Amino acid sequence: MQDKVHITINSKEFDVDKDLTILDAARINGINIPTLCHHADLGIAGNCRMCLVDISGSHLLQPACATVVTEGVEIQTNTRRVRQTRKELISLLMSEHDTNCLRCPKNGNCELQDLAAEYGVDGNDYIQLSADYTIDISSPAIIKDDSKCIRCQRCVRTCEELQGVNALAVVNKGGELRISTFLDKPLHYVVCTNCGQCVNRCPTGALTEKNYVADVWNAIDDPSKHVVVQTAPAVRIALGESLGYPAGERVTGKMVSALRGLGFDKVFDTNFTADLTIMEEGTELLMRLKHALTGEGKSHGALPQFSSCSPGWIKYLEHEYPDLLNHLSTCKSPQQMFGTLAKTYYADIAGIDPADITVVSIMPCTAKKFEAQRPEMTDSGFRDVDYVLTTRELGHMIKEAGIDFDSLEDSSCDSLLGAHTGAAVLFGATGGVMEAALRTAWEIVTGREIPFTNLDVTPVRGMAGVKSAAIKIENALPAWSFLEGVELKVAVAHGLANVKTVLQLMKKGEADYHFIEFMACPGGCLGGGGQPIRTTPEIRQSRMDAVYAEDNALPIRKSHLNPEVLHIYKDFLGEPCGEKSHHLLHTSYTARGKY
Repeated sequence: MQDKVHITINSKEFDVDKDLTILDAARINGINIPTLCHHADLGIAGNCRMCLVDISGSHLLQPACATVVTEGVEIQTNTRRVRQTRKELISLLMSEHDTNCLRCPKNGNCELQDLAAEYGVDGNDYIQLSADYTIDISSPAIIKDDSKCIRCQRCVRTCEELQGVNALAVVNKGGELRISTFLDKPLHYVVCTNCGQCVNRCPTGALTEKNYVADVWNAIDDPSKHVVVQTAPAVRIALGESLGYPAGERVTGKMVSALRGLGFDKVFDTNFTADLTIMEEGTELLMRLKHALTGEGKSHGALPQFSSCSPGWIKYLEHEYPDLLNHLSTCKSPQQMFGTLAKTYYADIAGIDPADITVVSIMPCTAKKFEAQRPEMTDSGFRDVDYVLTTRELGHMIKEAGIDFDSLEDSSCDSLLGAHTGAAVLFGATGGVMEAALRTAWEIVTGREIPFTNLDVTPVRGMAGVKSAAIKIENALPAWSFLEGVELKVAVAHGLANVKTVLQLMKKGEADYHFIEFMACPGGCLGGGGQPIRTTPEIRQSRMDAVYAEDNALPIRKSHLNPEVLHIYKDFLGEPCGEKSHHLLHTSYTARGKY
């Protein structure tokens, strides 16, 4: 039990843990202290000074985020001096800020805008000093608009602390201080993984996703286009937040109805190709194991095998560890598998020219926008996925269309590319790909269900940055007898800083695994850069709980039992990792330079 200290905030007495900051102590007890640079996921910075408070015995106001509580301390968060100081700080920020809020993508969801309204600041207290800036639109995923930047440095700390990428940095000092990249190069030309974690933590519109909503509306309104949409598993457990629902509220059925209401010709599910990914990636792993243990068969790459569902993680590997690319599964992500099949398998059955099919993805991820534009992703003979929208962008479309989301009836995705299992839903959470793969691979090898209660592979669940598990294979079926007695070792890492830790251990020979799931974003896809803003550890946990609830609610929870997946192999693909499936569903990646 932690030691307590007795403190007073605004004349109310509290007993709080002695190592808390004033900010945390106040928030735990329902007292709001405004901030612009502080974030629950990041270390203390104390840059914005919005959280200044009056402390008895101190002549100067103190930052609540960087001041630890002490026994008997008396704190005032709402004195005249505090209020006036905050108002002056907001006014100064507004004087250097592009205040044309109606043109800003973050209008209505901007922390600076909220504080300005709260403190009655209209932006006219000081001469407008905002300079002319060139908006960086080089990236297919992220837009950087320095005219909206308040130099809180959340983005820099996110990229350094959470992701270990350091694509963004502080340059210059004083009034010349700004957030830049290496040699001031555009984002697309530095080591940016497009993960969007900086976007999720930016308090203003300085960093936003590149918006393709207008392009999607144009496609829907074009009678010559057959527009199909796919939705990722993490979207259904976060979309509600954009529409007024609490974090973790599952809105799957309403989401499908809303997509039909927007005018999409077919509403499909990325979960279908998540199940397909398990079939391909699981088979690939077994083939790698067979070659490594017996020397038989074709080498499909080195062990451990790395998962390949996260495009931010893949780009990180291409930049930082290109010598390890042979460990990466050759499977495309579920998004890209869907795009390929929509313009081959679906186009053929529906009797539609694939040139007339527009594939739209709704993803929790900004890096998916980059992935869709990769030159490798054209195995259908066309660009496999035409447009990628984030969860946030879908929320905006639903509002723009005037759809009363609350009143919608639940409906189901269209068949053919819509059926899925609980295993596919797990892709939305860190450890989910691993758990889904183990459920299937274990049953293929042994003929039995994986020996965990209710199929829940708990060792790979949870928010720990790195997780691992080992399962000894016993009583393998004759075809897999070479695996008898093998202790299958797996690991999971999410957030690129944790990914780096595992890769460094591997380079030292200290990571003895057969299969590793890597996800670029904290929490996996549920914490993706395209999810509703704002994000906290508690919000991500609520979303994770919703993922597991969705899995448990489905009648089939193993990918290899998905009847539509079995059907597509029988009628179109042949067998997992076969000639046709390898051509359409697998790819390769390229080593990239640092800049």
